[in-house]
Amino acid sequence: MKKKPARSSKKGLYFVIVIGISIIGLVIGVSYYVEQAKISGQRFGNNLEQIQSDLKKQISEYESKLTIWQEGGLTKQEMLEISENHLVELEKIVERYDKLTPPQAFTSSVELFKRSTQAQIESDKLLKKWIETGDNSTKIRSDELLQQSFEYETSALASFNMAKKGYTQ
Repeated sequence: MKKKPARSSKKGLYFVIVIGISIIGLVIGVSYYVEQAKISGQRFGNNLEQIQSDLKKQISEYESKLTIWQEGGLTKQEMLEISENHLVELEKIVERYDKLTPPQAFTSSVELFKRSTQAQIESDKLLKKWIETGDNSTKIRSDELLQQSFEYETSALASFNMAKKGYTQ
């Protein structure tokens, strides 16, 4: 008669083993998910950093050419061609923001970085028009849009840092 309790204890043992295996599987699954989220977040951060770096380089090079033009080292036609190429490069950079897959916490900062770049483009379009026409009202509006671009970028950086703090804690 004692065989029945032994059989019952085998069922209990199997149950405990199944539960144990399930818990281990769950822990492995959650660990894998967390690791993949970290990798994805790191990839996002690296891609965003590269976009911002390329943007700063492009703007810096353009400003350098603008200074050379203002000092008489480039013709108006050369500067207009440089300006057109610059605008094409900025448009390519804006498109790269749309290819990012940010973690939810970083979505608004990416949108603000994109708006900053779009305002930069609009500013530089007006700057090109000023180079072409000499109309100072376009230069003034260009400067206003440049200020707006800076404000968007400042907000984007603040948003990014806030999300980063919340995301890593």
